[in-house]
Amino acid sequence: MNNDSTSGSSGGVTYKQVGADYFANRGLRRYAKVWSLWALGVGAVISGHYSGWNFGLANGWGSMLVALFIIAAMYWGLIFSLAEMSPALPHTGAAYSFARSAMGPWGGMFTGLAESIEYVLTPAVIVYFIGSYLGAIFGTGPEFQPVWWAGSYIVFLVLNLFGVELSFRVSVLVTVAALAILAVFWVSAIPSLDFERWALNVGVGPDGAAIELAEGGGSWFPFGWKGVLATLPFAVWLFLAIEQLPLAAEESADPKKDMPKGLIAGMLTLMVSALLITFLNSSIGKADGMHGSFTLAKSGEPLLDGFRVLYGNAAANTLAFLAVIGLIASFHTIIYAYGRQIYSLARAGYYLPFMSLTNAQKVPHMALYAGTALGFATMMILWFLLGSEKGGAIIGSTLLNMAVFGAMISYAMQGLSFIVLRKKMPNIIRPYRSPLGNFGAAVTIVIALVTLWYQLQDPVYQKAVFAVAIFYVLGILYFALYGRNQLILSPEEEFATSKGEKGHA
Repeated sequence: MNNDSTSGSSGGVTYKQVGADYFANRGLRRYAKVWSLWALGVGAVISGHYSGWNFGLANGWGSMLVALFIIAAMYWGLIFSLAEMSPALPHTGAAYSFARSAMGPWGGMFTGLAESIEYVLTPAVIVYFIGSYLGAIFGTGPEFQPVWWAGSYIVFLVLNLFGVELSFRVSVLVTVAALAILAVFWVSAIPSLDFERWALNVGVGPDGAAIELAEGGGSWFPFGWKGVLATLPFAVWLFLAIEQLPLAAEESADPKKDMPKGLIAGMLTLMVSALLITFLNSSIGKADGMHGSFTLAKSGEPLLDGFRVLYGNAAANTLAFLAVIGLIASFHTIIYAYGRQIYSLARAGYYLPFMSLTNAQKVPHMALYAGTALGFATMMILWFLLGSEKGGAIIGSTLLNMAVFGAMISYAMQGLSFIVLRKKMPNIIRPYRSPLGNFGAAVTIVIALVTLWYQLQDPVYQKAVFAVAIFYVLGILYFALYGRNQLILSPEEEFATSKGEKGHA
């Protein structure tokens, strides 16, 4: 491999020549079919149906429902756009690849870095909740939480290192198990429903803050449209990370046929689950326990609270263990995602190239190590600087919203990429075409930016944005000062520079 000579420059960047051994040491293995892809997409999201979405209930149940449909519109626009772009550009780079071909190297870096932030921070949030559940099950104190975090990262890092076949088999298993647990809850909740009493028990006090209505029967929209818009960031957690599916393009047996099917089937599954959990979990309660929407809006474990209403506190440990399965499903699949996402950017030279090496099982082990180290290090820095209680609060809320911030930037850039690619590369082969076209992509852009704006309105989100913005700016500076002169003609780059004539992985 020759890393010293350049093969040309484009868009203010310089490409380096590499030998055949460079890509031989960075190969992937094709395995995934439709159901594996479905499990990868649904599994990445499903923990959001266990916790996170419920904070939006503080603005009223109707606000949560309308926010769900608005965010679902954003995701349908995104999913159909990805279903068109991913088979046409079947690269592991996914979002980075689409933006690179549409808007050049700088567009690729801006999009890829935002997505890296989302995928590295989201597992850190999930593993915090895993530690909380395991602590409740085994009776360990707050000081033991880092042990649960480290143990969870190690177990699922190892599972991902053993090869794509095992990784996808585990994804299918835990995703089906997580959905089965949700289905048990849905069926169990139906006989106990009292929508008027429990779902509509949020009102507005004299000071303008939310209050509990003891007998229910409140307004669907106690805070009007302002409440709906403020709920958008929480509704995102019902679908966040479904867009990671195209990262499996180079490991899909037939991405041109299977990728659109996997994306659409995954989104349909999540729509059904999101509607059921929003309605059923909010519509049950009891006077001496969970008080419907009002209490659920403050819960860190809403599904478990729902099970407690139905089966009592005596079964809490067993139910907590079941809830962990849903968290594990997302944790495992998003570890897969950051491994492939970091790998693709490193393979092209945007990140340090050593992070794109693959092991004997054709797994990008260095990218998995890097993503794991960054996520765990972030948690431990907060833990030691702020202490267990404050650190936990930040990990449970601030990091969560930092991940959403990165996601919204990435979604807006992917929607823009779709529109530009249709104009810039009209003749590339598109095995699937989005039925929503440019309109669907535009809807994605607008809703993503509106959601981002309403994140900025809350002081907690402002702090999170400032923190993630520093990291984001540092990443862009790295690219401007060094990375842009170290690029390599990976499949994504070759496809972009040849306008689709070369670079088909």
